[in-house]
Amino acid sequence: MYPILFQLGPLKFHSYGVLLMLGFVAAVAWSIREGKRRGIRSEDIVDTGLLLLVSGLIGARALYVVLHPGEFSGPRDWFTVWDGGLSFHGCLITGTLAMFWIAKRRGISLIALMDTAAPGVALGYAIGRIGCFLGGCCYGAACKLPWATRFADPHAPGGLTPPSHPTQIYSSFAGFLIFGFLAWYSPRQKYPGQLALLFLFLYSIYRFVLEFYRKGVSAIVVTQGLTQAQIGSLVIAGISLALMIAAAYYYGRRKPGPPEVTRDERPDAVALR
Repeated sequence: MYPILFQLGPLKFHSYGVLLMLGFVAAVAWSIREGKRRGIRSEDIVDTGLLLLVSGLIGARALYVVLHPGEFSGPRDWFTVWDGGLSFHGCLITGTLAMFWIAKRRGISLIALMDTAAPGVALGYAIGRIGCFLGGCCYGAACKLPWATRFADPHAPGGLTPPSHPTQIYSSFAGFLIFGFLAWYSPRQKYPGQLALLFLFLYSIYRFVLEFYRKGVSAIVVTQGLTQAQIGSLVIAGISLALMIAAAYYYGRRKPGPPEVTRDERPDAVALR
């Protein structure tokens, strides 16, 4: 693995941190493009992205620390995010709160902002998971597949895991697939909020399946053979699916209003010179 991607003098650039920032830049760039189509200013997208980066890191790290307290020798280790150790579910919680705050402050529709951000978040997630692979965290159980990878583990014989599932790459692949689908579906969405709900649903389904390859290794089993992330994913998937069904029913029952008539189409229209 390559936990240090490169070094300039005394400065060490960790793979996880570098890929996380690349993912952030890609997410913001795509969201700016999407925002133009939806009438959201680029500066509002950039400010939202910066706020999401900070709040997302705080939420993701906080939840990871709460769920994995034994991995830290003291409070000082809580802040070493460049070594890995983030929970995306925590990012979703604080990120949503941050978007609610900035949408209210800027007078932007929260739903429109979430729809705009959804494909970019999937893209950033996919790139960031490559950083997990290079850093050697979040790997899966032992396997005999041709692409099985050994990761650094001080508790394993020889300091390396047995050949294991590179679940970080599986996650990255899933993230790119979700991004591609959302980018394609964006101009075709049927009602406000659908894109954001689709992201939450698709992410939760993928994550639930992936955890079977990680449980007992880099994911903790808590009850009924399910990991913490699987339980959270089931909850999010259920809520997002219920909201999609309710929204489809609501917007499907709404009667379309009268067609918009331009000035020149009215019988009494007066041409303006």
